[in-house]
Amino acid sequence: MSAVPKLDIEHVAVDDDPRQWSTARKNATLLIVSSASLITTIAAGIYNPSIVQIEQELHATASQISWTLSLFVLIQGVVPLLWSVSSELKGRKIVYIVSILLFVGGSVGAALAPTIGVLIGMRCVQAAGSSAVLAIGAATLADIYDSHERGSKMGLYYSAPLLGPSIGPILGGGLTQGFDWRACFWFLVIFGGVNLLSFTFLFKDTFRRERSLVYQRVLKRNLEDEQRDAKKSRTSSKDNESKREAQVTDAEAADGQPAPGTFKDIKLSLRDVDPVMPMLRVLRYVNNPVILVASGFIYGFSYSILYTSARVLASGYGYDALHTGLVLLAFGAGSVAGSILGGKWSDLTLARVHKKNGGEKYPEMRLQSTFFGMLFLPPSIIAYGWVVHEHVHIAATVVFLFLCGLFSVWIYSSTLAYIVDANAGRSSSAVATNSMFRGLFAFAAAELAVPIQDNIGDGWMYTLWGGIMILTNLLILLVWAKGRSWREKVV
Repeated sequence: MSAVPKLDIEHVAVDDDPRQWSTARKNATLLIVSSASLITTIAAGIYNPSIVQIEQELHATASQISWTLSLFVLIQGVVPLLWSVSSELKGRKIVYIVSILLFVGGSVGAALAPTIGVLIGMRCVQAAGSSAVLAIGAATLADIYDSHERGSKMGLYYSAPLLGPSIGPILGGGLTQGFDWRACFWFLVIFGGVNLLSFTFLFKDTFRRERSLVYQRVLKRNLEDEQRDAKKSRTSSKDNESKREAQVTDAEAADGQPAPGTFKDIKLSLRDVDPVMPMLRVLRYVNNPVILVASGFIYGFSYSILYTSARVLASGYGYDALHTGLVLLAFGAGSVAGSILGGKWSDLTLARVHKKNGGEKYPEMRLQSTFFGMLFLPPSIIAYGWVVHEHVHIAATVVFLFLCGLFSVWIYSSTLAYIVDANAGRSSSAVATNSMFRGLFAFAAAELAVPIQDNIGDGWMYTLWGGIMILTNLLILLVWAKGRSWREKVV
């Protein structure tokens, strides 16, 4: 008997297919999700200009203040695993609403915090709530866009949160000077509330359970439980048993063979929202951990350069918080340019290579679009390090900050699109796993950046980062060359 051919889970027929929505509705969805993604990065550093005020009013040490950032980044990386699994079972919209409610509550608590301990705790709540947007935002775009247009759309989507680290300190500086440090968190309450209203009244859920391997796996397990219970009670006829067995076979998630008509509402238990197993299923394909490490290095570099450049601009150039924020806009502008241009180049490269290969298309083709950025990122990083080390004119610092942002995100936007393309049916779990890697690498970068900067200086520190980016390039090249064969065999 011939084997049943595998179906493309991304293109299973569904009711009200989001990929058939009008351009206007798709653009509105992209705008809502992109706006919400700003929550994540603005919240990370908006209060940086008010650190001195916080230390004085809450009698906090520099070490305690640092925990408000490092714990925020760490939790923001780990919690998305839970949000992503929930979104694959109950839909995107409810997860957006619940998570932003949590963020708004944490922001209110931070604004009213009477002690540094409460502030640290509320920052953790903020991080947990804000983490859902970046975790399932890319999956939401995967729901409505086909692979040939995802690169440019991912670039547009990711350009919004890239501005956060740059405009956050400027907003924080203005709010702190005009009011006090608590105004920063009240601003986040208002901003979070606006996004909450957008998702509640304007956002239409993009999730379709027929295209979710996670949902199908839970459905399969529930059907097997029903079958087992029926056998024990012996209340079902043999005909009913055979029908259930056929239904289980049709819902087999591991083979990616969804069959129309077998889907029904399921009751969830705690084991169904276990965030560990979906992560392990992503990591069992060798291409995923390799590209995730590369993605983590790029994200860690971004946190390192923003954190340390603020220090060197204050100590080496004598800039205040507002002027520091204005200089850091160069990195943000470069990042936005890299996200938009790199995303578009990613789609063009995929189309060109697709045509060159006689119509054959597979996810690794997209990684060829990173080659241009690979050539220029390491030298740009090294040049930036020595420019600020020698306190060269600020114009040179601005130029190299722009180039570092441009080329780092040029590469990152393509790796993010690849992670989605290479994990059809489990895209939100894959992006959440990526968030975990980013969080761990950013946490390490934030904790190690200042000691390294103080001990060896910016020149040698960013020479080291240049070497790490060369290693990152090699990892991406390895996935480009071997990723397809790795995906075809599971460890």
